[in-house]
Amino acid sequence: MESLCGVLVFLLLAAGLPLQAAKRFRDVLGHEQYPDHMRENNQLRGWSSDENEWDEQLYPVWRRGEGRWKDSWEGGRVQAALTSDSPALVGSNITFVVNLVFPRCQKEDANGNIVYERNCRSDLELASDPYVYNWTTGADDEDWEDSTSQGQHLRFPDGKPFPRPHGRKKWNFVYVFHTLGQYFQKLGRCSARVSINTVNLTVGPQVMEVIVFRRHGRAYIPISKVKDVYVITDQIPIFVTMYQKNDRNSSDETFLRDLPIFFDVLIHDPSHFLNYSAISYKWNFGDNTGLFVSNNHTLNHTYVLNGTFNFNLTVQTAVPGPCPSPTPSPSSSTSPSPASSPSPTLSTPSPSLMPTGHKSMELSDISNENCRINRYGYFRATITIVDGILEVNIIQVADVPIPTPQPDNSLMDFIVTCKGATPTEACTIISDPTCQIAQNRVCSPVAVDELCLLSVRRAFNGSGTYCVNFTLGDDASLALTSALISIPGKDLGSPLRTVNGVLISIGCLAMFVTMVTILLYNLG
Repeated sequence: MESLCGVLVFLLLAAGLPLQAAKRFRDVLGHEQYPDHMRENNQLRGWSSDENEWDEQLYPVWRRGEGRWKDSWEGGRVQAALTSDSPALVGSNITFVVNLVFPRCQKEDANGNIVYERNCRSDLELASDPYVYNWTTGADDEDWEDSTSQGQHLRFPDGKPFPRPHGRKKWNFVYVFHTLGQYFQKLGRCSARVSINTVNLTVGPQVMEVIVFRRHGRAYIPISKVKDVYVITDQIPIFVTMYQKNDRNSSDETFLRDLPIFFDVLIHDPSHFLNYSAISYKWNFGDNTGLFVSNNHTLNHTYVLNGTFNFNLTVQTAVPGPCPSPTPSPSSSTSPSPASSPSPTLSTPSPSLMPTGHKSMELSDISNENCRINRYGYFRATITIVDGILEVNIIQVADVPIPTPQPDNSLMDFIVTCKGATPTEACTIISDPTCQIAQNRVCSPVAVDELCLLSVRRAFNGSGTYCVNFTLGDDASLALTSALISIPGKDLGSPLRTVNGVLISIGCLAMFVTMVTILLYNLG
């Protein structure tokens, strides 16, 4: 009797093995566990639960690092590059793109076949067979007419049939995207793109994983697997570029006194979610000049004192969002939980500069069915203001007579003055008349008195029109001015002239020389 029971138990266990061993999408794509309430709250439209079964016979499953991966592609391994336009504001769309990177000298042709690139390799066999994978030859168009055959291999890993191709388009790769306990499968060529709406997604970092299969007869084998982190945020992603004329390095957040700084706000909104929303900008420059509110993403501001200042910007907009549940009556009201939404009644306007960690959401009751949520974005920077060179001017140009004759060469003296800080270096660049093609450049340290007066001597090889750039600089600033100089032709009998230019600094000038024709363009 005991032996009979043992046989029955064995048969029952054996009968149950196929069900227990059946793989699910989450077993193949990832091992993150998502409770049922999280799956429900983060439901993606058109996506399926990763609790569904995976067809391992049609789509074999290989463990990471397994030896079969190295033989999954002719000529080497295929790499998959996964990118996204993260971060994404809640309610907007986020797009993921997978691009396949084939081994060296391989590419996809117009028909979707994988071929060797010409003149990339010297292998003799390439002349007779240019294909790595020729999927056009022997294409299974007839399979679409045979429903039985189609049901056998023209299916996704969950058993759903492939969409019928349009014309003769051939999709030879199967992409399976997986995130938040859900998956999405699609056909593609050497790249695939998927967009999801984030209206129901949880704020914070999430992981997207993609596995790619290629056709292999009437089955599919994995060729690459990749994952990437993306971010869902309830704050408007913003960045501010700051630019100032004569500032030597705008990335160090050190700028010059008495020159305007230009601020430009860039909002990261690749899906154009905020296109039809009114956006306001609240600027606080930290120098006691007050709060500036505008609907323009650009503004300029001039600091008139040296020092360190805390610049703060708040961006605000109202976007469509879910209406909160009705406010309970006072008799039944309780303290809201930390995760509950604010009341839809209009509240006192929030301060322009929210402290870190402030819940950046307010609800306005537009109607019973249409509410809008105020979203905020914040940018902070510590700006240092120092003295710098504010302006450079050419005040005089003169021909320099020299005793040794040489035809078609001229030596010129330029008298340059500046305002602001004292420069420590000077550069001159001689270019063609368009100021595009540089012909000669000389830089040298200079010692200038507080009057900021320089004499710059330069040589010009031949007659004609030249563009001359003068740049004066110190540690924090770099100021520029330009001039167009016309050099007349020289008489062969005139004295020979020197061809080497010299850059000098003087504090006292006496120039009694003949002026040449000059057209000055002061860019200071």
